[in-house]
Amino acid sequence: MSMRPFVFNSAKSIINESGALKNIADICRQQHISKPLIVTDQGIMTIGLMEKLESALTAGGMEFSSYPEVMADPSESVIYAGLEALKAGNNDGVIGFGGGSSMDTAKLIALIGSTGAKLDEVYGVNVAEGPRLPLVLIPTTAGTGSEATALAIVTTGETSKAVVIAHQLYPDVALLDAQLTLELPRHITATTGVDAMVHCIEAYTNSRLKNVYTDMLAKEGLRLLSSNIMTAAYEGDNIAARQAMLLGACLGGQSFANSPVGAVHALAYPLGIHYHIPHGLSNSLVLPHVMRFNAPEAKELYAELAPIIMGEPVDGDAETVTDALITYIEQLILDLKLPNSLQTMEIPESDLPMLASVSVKYQRLLLNNPREVTEADALAIYQAAY
Repeated sequence: MSMRPFVFNSAKSIINESGALKNIADICRQQHISKPLIVTDQGIMTIGLMEKLESALTAGGMEFSSYPEVMADPSESVIYAGLEALKAGNNDGVIGFGGGSSMDTAKLIALIGSTGAKLDEVYGVNVAEGPRLPLVLIPTTAGTGSEATALAIVTTGETSKAVVIAHQLYPDVALLDAQLTLELPRHITATTGVDAMVHCIEAYTNSRLKNVYTDMLAKEGLRLLSSNIMTAAYEGDNIAARQAMLLGACLGGQSFANSPVGAVHALAYPLGIHYHIPHGLSNSLVLPHVMRFNAPEAKELYAELAPIIMGEPVDGDAETVTDALITYIEQLILDLKLPNSLQTMEIPESDLPMLASVSVKYQRLLLNNPREVTEADALAIYQAAY
């Protein structure tokens, strides 16, 4: 069988070590950062994680300043305010510290802080030009994989978003330290963990760009995530499970950065935009139903993933194994005590046609899906999820 040509890109360096935050000053110096701007959110401040980062930098003899004003689904104004903070602090590098929103914001501050471009000049795929400032990303959730992707999402209006995809957004260093995730409550651990699993599943079933590297990363990411998500959710202080989840999420990020996601994300995005449902939960609400829709075209691939996710061999043909896998994922969502229907989220059934209309506009995602999705198909999936 001939091998599909591919190009694989990722972060320059990944540090996977519990307690590695203590070395952050040296890590910054190795990237020629003498005074970083820490980009984070108020939640990180409230639970005391910011103190750990600040203490580590101070102990390492490093000056720094901070921009702790990132909000979920960051808007253009949040990013421009961060750029003002960068200028005021005379910073020569950026540390993104937190979840996907903080890391996305840090990426764009590092990029635009170097080039001076406007946001609307970099929206799109490979539109951005020029260098960025040195960038270190430190996730505090095991989900988005943003520390290993070249993508950042910006909220541009009440119900609109724009994306920046550019090689400059890969960080110089991604630091995975599970001690920073010990404060996560069960529901956030669960939703972000499912999000990471979706990244792996969709990367593995991508109809255009999957390759031997992305397949390898997706499968190992799924093994780590599937075998540790329940432990991490219900034994939040289990450092081994937490570190495995962080690495699994990062592997998923590396995989989908090169073999992008599909219909699960396309149908999840409108749920976040219109009802402010967290991204991981939006994914979990539609995941089983998209998989059932995709099964006629993707059952062989789903069957390959089934024993990895379920943790044991599964007998039967591809269709039978795929059915068993989808049932397993539905039960996992219940076991994690996550909502499992759009109705539970109090979404009006009359809104489903609007959601279907919005979802099919995400053609950059749907073109990766193993099965074509029409607006009627999207409506049927939402109805099944209701």
